[in-house]
Parts: sequence; C-alpha cells; structure tokens
Amino acid sequence: MASAGGAGREGGKGDGGKGDESLARRAWRQYLLQLQQHPLRTKMITAGCLAGVSDSVAQKLSGYQKIEKRRLLLKMLFGFAYGGPFGHFLYKFLDYIFQGKKDTKTIAKKVFLEQVTSSPWNNILFLFYYGYVVERRPLKEVTTRVKKQYPSVQLSAWMFWPIVGWINQQYMPLQFRVIFQSFVACCWGIFMNLRARAMSLKQA
Repeated sequence: MASAGGAGREGGKGDGGKGDESLARRAWRQYLLQLQQHPLRTKMITAGCLAGVSDSVAQKLSGYQKIEKRRLLLKMLFGFAYGGPFGHFLYKFLDYIFQGKKDTKTIAKKVFLEQVTSSPWNNILFLFYYGYVVERRPLKEVTTRVKKQYPSVQLSAWMFWPIVGWINQQYMPLQFRVIFQSFVACCWGIFMNLRARAMSLKQA
C-alpha cells in the first residue's frame, strides 16, 4: 500500500511537470497565432511590454527606491505607439525593396540602409522624447542637450546595432524581426536610460 501511494505521488509530480510544460507551449502557440492573425497589434504590445521591462530595470539600476510610474508608462507608450509600428513597416518595406532576398550582398545593403536612415532618426526622436515628454524640460533646453549628446549616442549605436541588424536580417523570418529587435532594444534601452540619467545628474 505504501509503495502504491509513493507511485501515485511520483506520478502526480510527473503530471504536474508535463502540465507546466504544456501550459508554456500553449501560451507560445497562442502568441504565434496572434502574431500571424494580428501582426501589427501583437508587435506593438510586445514592444510596449519590453520597453516597460527595460525602463523598470534601468530605474532600479539607477538607484530609484520606487518605480516612477509616469516615466514607466511613457516609455511603454513610446514602444507601443512608435517602436512596434515603425519596426513592423520598416522591415516589410526593406523586404519589398529587396524582394525578400537573403544573399550576403543584399543583407549588407539592408543593414547599411537601416543604419543611415532609421538609426539616426530613432536616436534623435528618443532623445527629444525623453527630454521633452518624460523629463518635461523646456524645448530649448532639450534641443541644446540633444546637440551635445547625439554624436556620442549615435556613434555608440553604430558600433552595436549593425551587428544586431545583420543577425536579424540573416537568421530571423520577417514576422520575428520586430520581436527580436524589440528584445535587443530592451537591453539597449537600459543602456540609453542609464546614459541619459547620468548626463542629467552631471548637468544638474
């Protein structure tokens, strides 16, 4: 009787493990289904959530005792309303221009085009958004700060994002490129937030 009870308990643990795995798989399949049926919406939500994770971590690393909810929501709004949609249409446009080709020469052209157009624009927009909307500084002050900060920020971006862009274009299917880019941007956003915070404290 004791052995039968032991077997039953072991079987319960095994079922629980399978149940947890099955739940994770069902959640992933549901996410993929949403990505297929509602690609833009799913990418927007994903980008917004990852932006929130990025800012939460950045705030903690910056020494905040409590999460600033307004800043967090504004960063999530930026990812949701801009990051997700921009990436969605950018990658579709690049594939349209180059007809979905994935040879080395074409990928190099895609990465180059992305880095000389969207990269500078995204960084300038982020710096203005962070200073004017998130920090609520006067536009004139924000403009002055952007002029000082932008060259080093863009140089740092060009040392990092071309590698990410190459991996994204080479190995990621079109529907996953925004997701991959948003995940990496989550880590990049932590760096950007810490950099902006350090500069704000230095100038205060």
